[in-house]
Amino acid sequence: MNRPKIGLALGSGGARGFSHLGVIKTLVDHDIPIDYIAGSSMGAMIGSLYGAGQRINDLYKLALTFKRKYFMDVAVPRMGLLQGERIKSYIRLFTYDKTLEQFPIPVSIVATDLYSGQRVVFREGDAATAVRASISIPGVFVPEKVNDQFLVDGGVIDRVPISVVRDMGADIILAVDCSKFEANDDIHSIYDIIMQSIDIMQDDITDHIMMDADVVMRPEVYQFSSRNYSNTKEIIQKGEEEAERQIEQIKALMKGWNSSC
Repeated sequence: MNRPKIGLALGSGGARGFSHLGVIKTLVDHDIPIDYIAGSSMGAMIGSLYGAGQRINDLYKLALTFKRKYFMDVAVPRMGLLQGERIKSYIRLFTYDKTLEQFPIPVSIVATDLYSGQRVVFREGDAATAVRASISIPGVFVPEKVNDQFLVDGGVIDRVPISVVRDMGADIILAVDCSKFEANDDIHSIYDIIMQSIDIMQDDITDHIMMDADVVMRPEVYQFSSRNYSNTKEIIQKGEEEAERQIEQIKALMKGWNSSC
């Protein structure tokens, strides 16, 4: 029997992006296939780790041990506060030093060209380099230089890369947005200012883009800081809960697709 190809669009969100793991686990538990993944920023990191072949239970363990020290390699603040080499090594280790075309699940990684303002989509090449580019929050990480391009966070231009996963061949698109702007005054550093500003700028644009997805999942993680990695267990659980709420709709879409073929 033919079945629809399922594409997962994983958005940015900092620490809140660990909710992507809860979504993936719930899909796996309900035997929902994941054929394609596109990710921006934290969605790129989670998507690449899973797409490279990591088992979801092992990713849970990794997430629960993730600490800020894994990416805190301070730079002389000329183009960013952090060098980003430490997190790049972490990504390389847990993607098995693979290229994107070697992944068992096709993964596309979104970054932003700082010079041209254009979206850059990695579909092949070194996975760690692509993800390092996609997580390069402007002002926080030094931009990743790839050939003649200076690349920054994919969330700047495409917070939830729905059109990217559609272009990969997905018939049904499941979008996960875990960084929708919610008013708050938890701002104490330049990092907080940058993250809050990006969320504000992207909010209205993302609402419009989300209409192109078949299912939109928004885990209720807004009470957690995108900068704090101490609530990972609760954040993952929120991803599980949101996917459970949507699972019958996903199954109905798959059944309806089969009926129409």
